Amino acid sequence: MKEFLKEHQKVVILGIGNDMKGDDAVGTVLAQKLSKMFPENDNITVFDGKTVPENFTGAIRRKHPSHIILVDAVEMNKKPGQIELISREQIANYNISTHAMPLSFFIKYLKSTCPAELIIVGIQPKNISLVNEMSVEVENSVEILLKLFTNLLQ
Repeated sequence: MKEFLKEHQKVVILGIGNDMKGDDAVGTVLAQKLSKMFPENDNITVFDGKTVPENFTGAIRRKHPSHIILVDAVEMNKKPGQIELISREQIANYNISTHAMPLSFFIKYLKSTCPAELIIVGIQPKNISLVNEMSVEVENSVEILLKLFTNLLQ
């Protein structure tokens, strides 16, 4: 992540997730916490895309970001809570199926309309069943990411 953000000017972080499906809420929970830590300014903008990240393409483009970070629960067959940086080219290798539009389509559209660098922060969910609470493993990952973003973007 440090290398990805090396020459950042304007960063957009988009949390994605369904807050009614346990660990699938990780992106939205992180976005809500980051919004409090980084009130919107010229250099850092945080959006909570929930299950409809495609609704934020216009708002993202208007920010003219140099870097876009998407945060979502991603089935990677790893240990619950594991955090992985996934390039947009790798996204087809992973299962992200809880959203209305496949994330790969969203990314392709975003890249065609916004020249920013883009990366996905994937967190391995433990449970994405309806009306489940977030697992301790994924909650711990949220805290790790909060510290990471605070250190890299301050």
